[in-house]
Amino acid sequence: MNTNKKLFTFLMLPLILFSQKEIKKVAQWTTHEINLTATDKYENPYADVDVWAVYTNQNGDSLKRPAFWSGENNWKLRFSPPDANISWSWKTFSSNRNDTGLNGKKGTFESIPYKGNNRLIKNGLLKMSAGHRNVVHQSGRSFLIVGDTPWALPFRATKEQAEAYAKDRHEKGFNTALLMTLQPDINAKGPNVRNVEQGFNRAFKDLSDGHINEVNPEYFDYLDKIVAILIDHEIVPVYQPVFHGFGWKGLQVLGSKIEPQEYVRYTKYLLARYGSNPAFWLIAADHDGNDPGVKESGIMLQDWDCYQQPTGLHYNPCDDFVAEWATNDPSKHCMHHNKTYQKEQWLDFQWAQTGHGGDHQYHKVERMYDNLPTKAVANGESTYEGMNNGENGLGWWQGEEAWMQLMHGGTMGVVYGAAALWQWKISANEEGWGEWADQPLSWREAMRLEGSKYVGLVGKILGEIDITDIEKRWDLANGEPLLAKEGSLYLSFLPNGGAITIENLPKNLNYRWINPKTGETKLSGIGREKTFKAPDENAWVLLISE
Repeated sequence: MNTNKKLFTFLMLPLILFSQKEIKKVAQWTTHEINLTATDKYENPYADVDVWAVYTNQNGDSLKRPAFWSGENNWKLRFSPPDANISWSWKTFSSNRNDTGLNGKKGTFESIPYKGNNRLIKNGLLKMSAGHRNVVHQSGRSFLIVGDTPWALPFRATKEQAEAYAKDRHEKGFNTALLMTLQPDINAKGPNVRNVEQGFNRAFKDLSDGHINEVNPEYFDYLDKIVAILIDHEIVPVYQPVFHGFGWKGLQVLGSKIEPQEYVRYTKYLLARYGSNPAFWLIAADHDGNDPGVKESGIMLQDWDCYQQPTGLHYNPCDDFVAEWATNDPSKHCMHHNKTYQKEQWLDFQWAQTGHGGDHQYHKVERMYDNLPTKAVANGESTYEGMNNGENGLGWWQGEEAWMQLMHGGTMGVVYGAAALWQWKISANEEGWGEWADQPLSWREAMRLEGSKYVGLVGKILGEIDITDIEKRWDLANGEPLLAKEGSLYLSFLPNGGAITIENLPKNLNYRWINPKTGETKLSGIGREKTFKAPDENAWVLLISE
């Protein structure tokens, strides 16, 4: 009897060991990809069938993720485990229950600790803070947006160019990139290639006909690689589905006229494809938010984004007035007061736009900061550096703009832009934009403009500071610019130096005067009084903390 047991164990041991090796190990917050192959044929796989999976861990917690069509008969699921040392099982579902390749598939894997150094992955996907003023990682680590606007990068840049861009921005202190996920102008023309003047890759074959039903999977395979480059450089993509305002060349954007179900379907496709990585969903851009499919996409994201990453709107420049360029065009949607959908639960953040005239306008974020219920606020588009044929918003103008927008209540973060970079111009002389939107530089030359250094320094100076739910508290400083977590953290920017007196300030907190043009600390010490005098009459940042 004992001999038989030993023989059975000996014969079964290879099977047991093989079975153990087959258990997939997935590091926490990294993407586990599952490939599915349909058994049925579909005339338009992108639009004709919905596929999703439910992931359940050993504790009974369940998360739902949509799948996306990846070409031919193939679908993919992407999921990031939000924990470590937990067993997970998954099961697929399909709107076509008879397709056994898509419906009823099952599997298991085990989550393990992440051992890499990428701060985005290490700290987990993004969510809103408890007070709704800021963004934080799932770990609780503060995430202050320091954003750039390479809008046309997804459809114009090569992988090599994206690598050069991401390296430059990471080194300067940027952590966020705003992206048009596709070229949105119906009437734009040019070769279907990257890095060629007038050229741009097509995400959908039918966009020029006013629809997005015929997806080009190869386009998104390439975009996958660009997104991976950004994530590798700790830069979070902000995904804008289909632009609503000016667009790329101002040649009739599709977003303001799109079929609502097409907009929602595409937003869900982006969620399926990119939602397992750190992401923002910018579901309305350069308008008032009342465009087809926007509200429906917000509701969809609330239902389908199991990680609840931040969802928001980006308004156009006019908010409580009719701009000159919109006087005879009701479709420009002015009069929105930068507060559309204020009470919607799916709305997490709102971004103002102050136009490109070179004016420092701070009243918009001030008003938005006071709106209720509270939403995170930023100026998502101030004057891009070099707009108006290289004249507006140059150099330090960008640094002062960023710090003062922060001080006026834009505590979600700061956003920078440069003419020629946002269009991703192939050469300095590439045509297609009016002087108001252009300057004679290529994207690479525009990337090196001086102003980007100063905005990036906001991230370097504040990157290790927990600013979560910091409040605008000018009342504590006799009307001087001040953000505070009263009792523990105080932040001021004085554009012309001088002194600031802070009421109710605890003694013995640490203080530093930091040069916002270099990031260097000039004076530091322990505060024993409530008045602090800047080193000189130049711009200074005062940081007081425990």
